[in-house]
Amino acid sequence: MKVSIIVAMSRNSVIGFKNQLPWYISEDLKNFKKTTLNHTVIMGRRTYDSIGKPLKDRQNIVITRNTLLRISGVEVVNSLEEAISMVKKPNEVFIIGGEQIYQSALPLATHLYITRVHGDFDGDAFFPNYDQNEWKIIAREDLISEEKLKFSFLRYERK
Repeated sequence: MKVSIIVAMSRNSVIGFKNQLPWYISEDLKNFKKTTLNHTVIMGRRTYDSIGKPLKDRQNIVITRNTLLRISGVEVVNSLEEAISMVKKPNEVFIIGGEQIYQSALPLATHLYITRVHGDFDGDAFFPNYDQNEWKIIAREDLISEEKLKFSFLRYERK
């Protein structure tokens, strides 16, 4: 099974501020939807809270320490390992955040889908450091958003 991390991050590795994205890039949101549609998405509870509802046409799995939490339309588990074991379509699973979930998933990841926003942003959630020598870039597209932000879609495969 392909374990893919999908993330939008700034040049200074910011992925969030006050449980929201610090930028708005409509092209990134469309790319996220197109990439993850009909796949399983695994996220932490705070990421789920920031989205506010299950993502349509995807198996949604939320990882939380709260063993009593129940969410309609979502499978709730207590660990990344448990989440991966519940994947119904085992071709590719997407880890969609947040910081702690990315940290746990990075050693297991086979692919990275990174939207790199070309700017530094204030934030309180960061993508973990990773060894770029372990990854081979397999696709890159440089763009400018409708909001005039420069960004790149990058796809990596573990070497």
